[in-house]
Amino acid sequence: MTNFIPIFPLSTVVYPGEQLNLHIFEPRYKQLIKECIETKKPFGIPAVIDEKISEMGTLVQVIELSKEYDDGKLDIKTVGLQVFRILEVINELPGKLYSGAIVNYPENDEKGNRALMQGIVKGIRELHKLLKIEKKFAKPDEELWSYDVAHHAGMSLTEEYELLQLLHELQRQEYLKRHLKKVLPLLAEMEMLKEKVKLNGHFKNLKGLE
Repeated sequence: MTNFIPIFPLSTVVYPGEQLNLHIFEPRYKQLIKECIETKKPFGIPAVIDEKISEMGTLVQVIELSKEYDDGKLDIKTVGLQVFRILEVINELPGKLYSGAIVNYPENDEKGNRALMQGIVKGIRELHKLLKIEKKFAKPDEELWSYDVAHHAGMSLTEEYELLQLLHELQRQEYLKRHLKKVLPLLAEMEMLKEKVKLNGHFKNLKGLE
């Protein structure tokens, strides 16, 4: 299917199923969001990387108008619906301050490997332990898939966008697995180095050569 959607480019990657809270203050996006609320229609959030609108993004729906300020600013809650691919950006629309795009919706295979996913979740928890941070997932472990954990895996914006471009759940799982396999040993080594630095200048209980 191909259709037109208003777009709200942001320097972030939104995934299907993700809930995103937004504070709307620019006039063009206040107009966009108010129209979407009135018509109950979704809008698109394409990722902005290196100051350029990326080809792919996620269609989102406003699920709650949390607050409307006296100056017209808005606090909203949204949820990601599905991945889209931009065919053409339309920068100027008659009577509109915002831009739009002609998009299509590539088929997205959501069949993954549950055992592989369990290993990924375990790796992310190990990552959080090394970073000394606590995060909770919005779903029970047995219901988690790649989109649910991607923002918790310590990836860069570019890496998160690369994952968005993968249209098979198994491919996304393999991507996360490779990422964790790369970063976990580095973090563990850094943690060991930190402990060595802490010991410097302190009394050490060392055993000599017998």
